[in-house]
Amino acid sequence: MCGIAILRLRKPLDHYLDKHGTALYGLHKMVLMMEKQHNRGQDGGGLAGIKLNMPAGQRYISRSRSVDSKPIQDIFTRIQNRIEERIAGKPERLKDAAWVKQNLAFACDVFIGHLRYGTYGGNSIEACHPFLRQSNYMSRNLLVAGNFNMTNVDELFEELVSLGQHPKEKADTVTVMEKIGHFLDKENRRLHHIAKDQLGLNKVERSQYQADHLDLPRVLEKASRDWDGGYAMGGIIGQGDAFLLRDPQGIRPAFYYFDDEVAVVASERPVIQTAFGVSESEVKEVPPGHAVWIRRNGDVSVVRVCAPAPKASCSFERIYFSRANDGEIYRERLALGHRLTDRVMKAAGNDFDRTIFSFIPNTAEIAFYGLVKGAEDLLKREKSAQLIGKGSAITPEDIELAMAARPRVEKIAWKDVKLRTFIAQDSGRDDLVAHVYDSTYGIVGPEDSIVALDDSIVRGTTLKQSILSMLDRLKPKRIVVVSSAPQIRYPDCYGIDMAKLGDFIAFQAAVSLLRERGLESVLDQAYADAKAELAKPMAEQRNAVQSVYAPFSDEELSDRIAELLTPAGTHAEVKVVYQTVADLHVACPNSPGDWYFTGNYPTPGGMRVANRSFVNYMEGTTGRAY
Repeated sequence: MCGIAILRLRKPLDHYLDKHGTALYGLHKMVLMMEKQHNRGQDGGGLAGIKLNMPAGQRYISRSRSVDSKPIQDIFTRIQNRIEERIAGKPERLKDAAWVKQNLAFACDVFIGHLRYGTYGGNSIEACHPFLRQSNYMSRNLLVAGNFNMTNVDELFEELVSLGQHPKEKADTVTVMEKIGHFLDKENRRLHHIAKDQLGLNKVERSQYQADHLDLPRVLEKASRDWDGGYAMGGIIGQGDAFLLRDPQGIRPAFYYFDDEVAVVASERPVIQTAFGVSESEVKEVPPGHAVWIRRNGDVSVVRVCAPAPKASCSFERIYFSRANDGEIYRERLALGHRLTDRVMKAAGNDFDRTIFSFIPNTAEIAFYGLVKGAEDLLKREKSAQLIGKGSAITPEDIELAMAARPRVEKIAWKDVKLRTFIAQDSGRDDLVAHVYDSTYGIVGPEDSIVALDDSIVRGTTLKQSILSMLDRLKPKRIVVVSSAPQIRYPDCYGIDMAKLGDFIAFQAAVSLLRERGLESVLDQAYADAKAELAKPMAEQRNAVQSVYAPFSDEELSDRIAELLTPAGTHAEVKVVYQTVADLHVACPNSPGDWYFTGNYPTPGGMRVANRSFVNYMEGTTGRAY
């Protein structure tokens, strides 16, 4: 779920100095675009840039990365300190665009920024993008930063070895970069032979010919042929070309905008809208299987690189990760909450007077507004029916009483620590979650039901160790925990670090019910089937784990989840209500990727990850499934 920002200035730096008052316009915009995507990665960050048309012997590539607790601030503070050292108390130098470009790092024409959300490896500086593949030939230098996970790293690694390479590690970032680099080298050799054998150019002219005629979509098409995963892959070539390639299923998001001054790509649409003051309609979604290609001369084109597959844009992006100030996402989250209303009220005893609506901060807030709107609509219908039922006996007091009725909305839970506990390290999670939330006292009565909406329930650790105990201390009659996402039943392998089946509370509930009902044979058969599937080629595998859930309804699993999550000594009745998959698709029609909930993975690698994760669980292995 990393964040990417790419910016190409399509005018010389003096244009931005004259129009916007600074030759560091590009750097300033990158600060803004990266800061507006900090929700997508807090484990580290990186910024790199290329200066065009620099003479030989002068540095034209700049890069800075950080794993500081505030990586964006750290990167740009260090850049600012270097700038201040270079101007040496002579701020007028910043009004000379030629001097700025020649003397200041990151006074670049092309930028790429990255916010890291770590799904694999440690939080070392070596794990931070952009990665750099260096060469003395400009058109062979390669900077790469991506929002991606590949499911077939082993195959990609072996393919590099078969090409005669010796990769330094088996990681998807390294293998992807080296794969692009391999075909970038081949493209340069192809152009070199044309320049030498057909055009008769000298060595310097050949190098310039290569820089001018690089067929970047050709490189990306060849490099990505065997990729299996979700990706929005960005990069810059040393001679100035830039690109963003989106996976064929559109799993990972990417948006672009360009005008006569800039060409921009980012992981989220509002980032571009805010940074450049443009409307929602002006920012376009990168089509699945296509690349935004920004040439060194500034021309922009959107090119089909690989055949688009059935669209499977990640629905969890819409529920949780993406910023809700995107108008489309805002409306979708409202719909997610609204569609829960009837089942929530049934769980709360259909008693508006004794039901308090609240939410678990902070990402559930917009869906909560939708739930409240749904409650208001339901209450209006009830009031209307009551008044109509009175017929001619209706009184002004009846009308006034009906008009005064409204859902009870209160802020019950307060989040004191900014932590995404479901992605925290296992060793520290238990201690963290007990101190994340506090409550509002004095507003809950002994006959009240508390409805607490959350965006998702993954492991349920926070609920069991913090939230339910905190709410129970308020002494309500009933606690209804509501998830705006359906039950998360299957591992993710396309960008979220959720790969262990045994961690999921929905899976634990299914296993618990199977054992309680004497159906352990279902687990044994699924284990045998999963091992048989893993013996097949990846492209032929099916998801054997789906049979584990088949014996149960959604409600049966939700009831067992409630039992598993209720802490010992809880006095209130606890119920759990999940979004349905059908309502998810109605609320988020343009993001049909639902493998977390259904096990219907959009790529063969996903099926393999599910099978391997289940085998790991049955064999007691704690290793990753991809």
